[in-house]
Amino acid sequence: MLFGKASCDWLIVGLGNPGREYESSRHNSGFLAIDRLAAQLGVKIDRAKFHGLTAMATWQGQKLCLLKPDTFMNNSGQAVQPAAAFYKIPPERILVLFDDISLSVGRIRVRPDGSAGGHNGIKSIIAQLGTQNFPRVKIGVDPKPRPDYDLADWVLGTVPKAQQPLFSEALSHAANAALAVVRDGVTAAANAFNGK
Repeated sequence: MLFGKASCDWLIVGLGNPGREYESSRHNSGFLAIDRLAAQLGVKIDRAKFHGLTAMATWQGQKLCLLKPDTFMNNSGQAVQPAAAFYKIPPERILVLFDDISLSVGRIRVRPDGSAGGHNGIKSIIAQLGTQNFPRVKIGVDPKPRPDYDLADWVLGTVPKAQQPLFSEALSHAANAALAVVRDGVTAAANAFNGK
């Protein structure tokens, strides 16, 4: 069977930057969370397609396409848009997992839609899809320690060792929240996971 022949009910996207030097950075929270999700679903995100790496999984009767763009964060939409177009997935079924500096480490937040909030990956997806009406799971990485701290240095740095257990738990919550969105809808998932 050709990979492209499969249909998808949901496109689930984890945002990050490709390359070993970025693997454990705050900005790669989306990659780390979607890897947890893939492990839960028993698949590996390793098939090159749509300017990214993909995997297909079926969960509770829903066909899921998992995507990790390899475009670098600022051009994430260049992977999301062709994947969504190919599978004819509407924005409300494109779920994006990504880092958020307005949330503390250990917290996640499920949202039905919203602006980019300064996040370049989300900005790119909004520009490419022509809408901000897609659900997302935000993963807290802490605000910058002081206003003059360079934002790029902060998000490309790693979560301190002391916070790793909290961060790891949040990544698992994010993966579970993604499945909750698929199964129960955004509102129910938000009620279950926001504040965790």
